[in-house]
Amino acid sequence: MKSSGKNVLIIGSGLGSLASALRLASKGYKVRILEKDSQAGGRLNQYKENGFTFDLGPSFMSMTFEFDELFRDCGIKNPLKMIKLDPLYRVQFRGNSKVYNIYTDLNKLSEEFNDLEPDFYGKAVKYLDKASEFYHDTENKVIRKNFDNLFDYIISISSVPLKHLPYLKKNLWKLLDQTFDSEEVKVIFSLVAFFLGSTPFKTPSVYSLLNYTEFRHNGYWAVEGGMYKIVELLLAELDKLGVEIIYNTEISGIGNFNGNVESFTDKNGKSWNADMFIVNADAASFRGQVLKRKDFSEKKLDAMEWSLAPFTVYLGIKGKINNLYHHNYFLGNDFSGYAGKIFTSSVIPSKPYYYVNMSSYSDRNCAPEGCENIFILCPVPDLRFKNNWNDKEVLAGEIIKDLSERISFDLESNIIVKKILSPDDWESKFNLYRGSGLGLSHGMMQVGGFRPSNKDEKFSNLFYVGASTVPGTGLPMVLISSKLVTERVLNEH
Repeated sequence: MKSSGKNVLIIGSGLGSLASALRLASKGYKVRILEKDSQAGGRLNQYKENGFTFDLGPSFMSMTFEFDELFRDCGIKNPLKMIKLDPLYRVQFRGNSKVYNIYTDLNKLSEEFNDLEPDFYGKAVKYLDKASEFYHDTENKVIRKNFDNLFDYIISISSVPLKHLPYLKKNLWKLLDQTFDSEEVKVIFSLVAFFLGSTPFKTPSVYSLLNYTEFRHNGYWAVEGGMYKIVELLLAELDKLGVEIIYNTEISGIGNFNGNVESFTDKNGKSWNADMFIVNADAASFRGQVLKRKDFSEKKLDAMEWSLAPFTVYLGIKGKINNLYHHNYFLGNDFSGYAGKIFTSSVIPSKPYYYVNMSSYSDRNCAPEGCENIFILCPVPDLRFKNNWNDKEVLAGEIIKDLSERISFDLESNIIVKKILSPDDWESKFNLYRGSGLGLSHGMMQVGGFRPSNKDEKFSNLFYVGASTVPGTGLPMVLISSKLVTERVLNEH
């Protein structure tokens, strides 16, 4: 392909970076990527030990058509092989032996909730119809659009049909409380808030659209060979296009600039020049910590709303476990009380709620013969509230003990591999501000035009991609983010 003559330097190698690099390189741009670690992928990564392979972060995704669009835009046949999840996941409440299988088929799901929610089917259809209308009325006006300024965003929002105005005035839990009677059903439908690193009491009801995507609009999928296969296949395509990735290189400051950025400097003092720069680090903290912007000082960053931090445990287990599915949620029985304390507690959570992924359920290559791989995620407060994690073994032990009892399998006695990552580990490994797992949260004042822009305020050749800029967090949103930033580069340079 004929070169555009333009050089692009991308900082970080997460999904946003790799997708942006593919889009630009396929248009003839010369692209280089700098990565602080020795392996690409950012949070979309993997951990291997003793024959076990674990998804380090994301373990499933929705809206897989965003990958179809990415590869189609680049003139490439989509190489990913997806595994559709049905049921989507399983849910168990503490003190209740019943395990709820969450099917996309509302008739089957009605049978699961037969003893909980009278006329579940009718209520769910009405709820999802409204969520569907909101999704399709806003996707091209809010989600898939660049905004030049806040006024531009407000004009775009004002064109959304007025019937959706009530969505802006309530949180997700209130909407669910008005829809369903059963506490268990409300909790299950509210789990989408945790995908945003928040709780339904802090998440706007507009995110009921995530219920629409999970039940009607594509569902949930795993990737054959593990989620890291996404990164491996993208790297293979980038290699064909001559994209260079330089590892073990961390940017620490801005170099020369004169109206535009001319270079960034790494921790070894080396300068990296380009015509254009795209940052795949956190769009807010990068502005403060690297560019030293007053509007993103530590004090102002701490005053922003951040998503919950991840506490993760990776277990290689000897033996076959029959009471776990690919995706599982283990919840308690005081949801509002637990959710109200989880953001700001300075101690480890009591009777924690957690998610368990056992990808060996669907892919036997993830674990040795006769073994299982287990990835546990427990959302916890970020480092603003609990900055000492010397007790991480205690929390991990409580979770392992609780899970063992609930699946009737002695995990502790059968551990072959064990690795724990607390919020301080996530902060240091991936430069996540205060260990926040998904960056800025998605309150109404931190979405769309209120979110840190994907175009720098000062430098016209500096852009941002990823979860903490527009449109938001999650693999599909990051793929859309790569499309939006590519449009910026193509249209403005």
